[in-house]
Amino acid sequence: MRKLVIGMAAGLALVTACKREQPAKEEAKPQEAKAEVKIDRALLTAFGPPLAKRIDKGSEPPSQELIELGRMLYYDKRLSKNHDLSCNSCHDLRNWGQDGKPVSPGHRGLVGNRNSPTVYNAAGRHLQFWDGRAADVEEQALGPILNPVEMAMPDEKRVVETLKSIPEYVELFKKAFPGEEDPVTFKNVGIAIGAFERGLTTPSRWDDFLAGNDSALTEEEKKGFLKFVEVGCATCHMGTLVGGTMFQKLGLVHPWPSDKDLGRFEVTKNEGDKFMFSVPTLRNVEKTAPYFHDGSVQSLDEAVRLMAYHQLGKELKKEEIDSIVAFLKTLTGQIPEEYIAEPQLPPSTDKTPKPDPT
Repeated sequence: MRKLVIGMAAGLALVTACKREQPAKEEAKPQEAKAEVKIDRALLTAFGPPLAKRIDKGSEPPSQELIELGRMLYYDKRLSKNHDLSCNSCHDLRNWGQDGKPVSPGHRGLVGNRNSPTVYNAAGRHLQFWDGRAADVEEQALGPILNPVEMAMPDEKRVVETLKSIPEYVELFKKAFPGEEDPVTFKNVGIAIGAFERGLTTPSRWDDFLAGNDSALTEEEKKGFLKFVEVGCATCHMGTLVGGTMFQKLGLVHPWPSDKDLGRFEVTKNEGDKFMFSVPTLRNVEKTAPYFHDGSVQSLDEAVRLMAYHQLGKELKKEEIDSIVAFLKTLTGQIPEEYIAEPQLPPSTDKTPKPDPT
């Protein structure tokens, strides 16, 4: 019995000793909470106010009759010489206001040398076209109609003749331009299309953030905004449209690879305007590839890298580019589905000029 007790005691002592020799388990440390990204709201004044539902010239919005007429004209291919192209052909409203091609095919498949920019939010730009040759969307809307490489109508007279040959259009112009003795004019075509285009806005989470909702953006997106500012992107891309407020020389620090397009110089003939282009809005930039005036870049990451290098003289790391792109994606808004609904167009008559492929 005594031996049994001694053996049990020895075994107990051995187990206790083993337990003492085993390293103590580390206590689980509480995870450190990620620091909240703080953005001084004074920094946001350069990017406000939030985007409105319409971008009108004055305080009085256009009549519904004018907007509806503009919608019809925007979609009507009879405003082209061969009745095969409309405004929507190159600025597809269901494809973020552009056609996704480097350059758009026009009359007889002819192509120009510049990318068709998105029509969404375009009414807020300082000037229209890459070279700023049109003052507003009303003037811009008329340019492609007479451009021989685009819709190729021979002259204003043919446009008016086409519209006047359709009785329903004559009545729609009378309602949209009350008090005018002869409202079916080429100028009024631009006014109507412009009235419609001024409602093509796409507010996004970024606007919610500008309006005071700090939770509208994730911490990563806030970091991306701060990186966007730190790198210097906001030097040109500012204002409500995050761009669209100024001209800038392409290749400001390091020359741009191609020098075929002289930009605004082709309009003004001033030496100082060589390679100057209107800075595009970054609204919906995630969706509007390809990028730049020649549509030469398909990747948003690559576009950010090139802009940092050529415009700011900086070579960004991948994580910096990823951060900026995370912010840029907050600028993707909502396509106004009901507003862009394709209308039923008035039928042609035997007096309507026929399609002309020549």
